[in-house]
Amino acid sequence: MVWITWLGAALVMLGVLYSAHVAIFRGRMSNPHTTQAGVPTLEPKRSGIRVLGVRDNWPGLAMIVVGAAILLFGFLTHTPG
Repeated sequence: MVWITWLGAALVMLGVLYSAHVAIFRGRMSNPHTTQAGVPTLEPKRSGIRVLGVRDNWPGLAMIVVGAAILLFGFLTHTPG
């Protein structure tokens, strides 16, 4: 039954890595332009909190949730001794 713990942990880690991969390789990290105040900046226009969006990260979030459920199941069915 130890394999259940390993499976859950692997799914959680893969989900986190997938979400990080999506956020890192989304596109250009910097977009040189001038702000409305006339100050040059490297920050992208309209970046917002889109990095944490569910639409692009749902496979990673699903892996994390399934892995956590498997870990919880393994914890609840563990018999000491």
